Amino acid sequence: MAGFSRSEFYAQLLHGCIVPTAQQGLEQIWVLLLMCLACRLLWILALPPQLKHLLTIAGGFFCLYHFFALQMVWVVLLSLLCYLVLFLCRHSQHRGVLLSVTILIYLLMGEMHMVDTVSWHKMRGAQMIVAMKAVSLGFDVDRGAVRSVPSPVEFMGYVYFVGTVIFGPWISFSSYLRAVRGQRLSISWLWRVGRSLALSGLCLLVSTCVSPYLFPYFIPLYGERLLRKWLRAYENTSSFHFSNYFVGFLSEVTAVLSGAGFSEEKDHIRWDLTVSRPLSVELPRSMVEVVTSWNLPMSHWLHTYVFKNALKLGKFHAVIVTYAASALLHGLSFHLAAVLLSLGFITYVEHVLRKRLAEIFSACILSRKCPAGCTHRHKKGPLVHACNVAFGALALFQLTYLGSLFDTDSEDVAQEEGYGMSHTLHKWSELAWAGHWLTFGCWLFYRLIG
Repeated sequence: MAGFSRSEFYAQLLHGCIVPTAQQGLEQIWVLLLMCLACRLLWILALPPQLKHLLTIAGGFFCLYHFFALQMVWVVLLSLLCYLVLFLCRHSQHRGVLLSVTILIYLLMGEMHMVDTVSWHKMRGAQMIVAMKAVSLGFDVDRGAVRSVPSPVEFMGYVYFVGTVIFGPWISFSSYLRAVRGQRLSISWLWRVGRSLALSGLCLLVSTCVSPYLFPYFIPLYGERLLRKWLRAYENTSSFHFSNYFVGFLSEVTAVLSGAGFSEEKDHIRWDLTVSRPLSVELPRSMVEVVTSWNLPMSHWLHTYVFKNALKLGKFHAVIVTYAASALLHGLSFHLAAVLLSLGFITYVEHVLRKRLAEIFSACILSRKCPAGCTHRHKKGPLVHACNVAFGALALFQLTYLGSLFDTDSEDVAQEEGYGMSHTLHKWSELAWAGHWLTFGCWLFYRLIG
């Protein structure tokens, strides 16, 4: 597109990218949306709960087959294996741990080419949701949050709930049971679905048709070779981010359209499911806030069922275990493992450094915003704002550095199989390993002022 005039570029972008992308996106999801609406209407009927669960399972099976055909058998096998372990260990007090070990072995066997890599990675999202639901249920039963091991029909209804079986998000078993009771149709429900659907479509178009041409077509910045590398890295990062927001908002659509994703305040129902907070990622306060805002339900799951259980190993080790668990759930591809483990070190160093600085200067410069009644003397002021903005700029720099790996134009790797080690090392070496050196420098500074 380099030879196009600006008007020709916009015309080509509209007819060659925006319109086809919107059409293809709608063609891919309309069946799923229809099934979610059918589930919503089913749940408001006065049917026996067991029948609702059975029909929900049927809808989930249909959607799995629609997206994965016969490869869905590997998702089904995982769910059956999880319930078998849950049932056999129904008198144990360590069901969550046993389920985690079982899922770990199953995922490792799958990654080690029990299934061909392309097919396995296509099912990765569905596998992840099943694994997260089973583990959370096991720990909730252990802790008494769920009174007893659910029946097979309840468990499978939860696992194959059509609103989350394809794109997520993770919801707890208790949230699923509340949703099955069926909430009446309302304007607020319809507004939430329409809003999330519009934002999902917008993020898809930005990821596919805007971010790849950000510089210099939309923002006319030019410069030397090093600057071009960083601008290209930011383009890759932006495209990857908005593809994640697209899936996040779409998962809000499917969950809420199906009747889940609400909170109850007295007699008032609020459809307030939030999966991602794009502004908190694109204009971050800290990398800790970025990690949380990237996928709120998954962040909650990791904190509740992984981090808290690993705290006995020490805080730093718990952080690394949490990011390792996230890497395994996302698939054993080198670039994802490298990014997630790097994030573990980056967020830990940032957290302890800002905590130490906040103690020294008695200022509200922690990774997260201080509560209203904090004991810091300096709550506002130019220095506090400057420090928070500086750390926010560092977070944006780190995001660009980490996101440089997700290069959609790379020719040396099949996108379906994940990026290899050579691609990862090449991309980061092009940027002189700046993000890792910056993290190491922050750690040294933290040790010096300690």
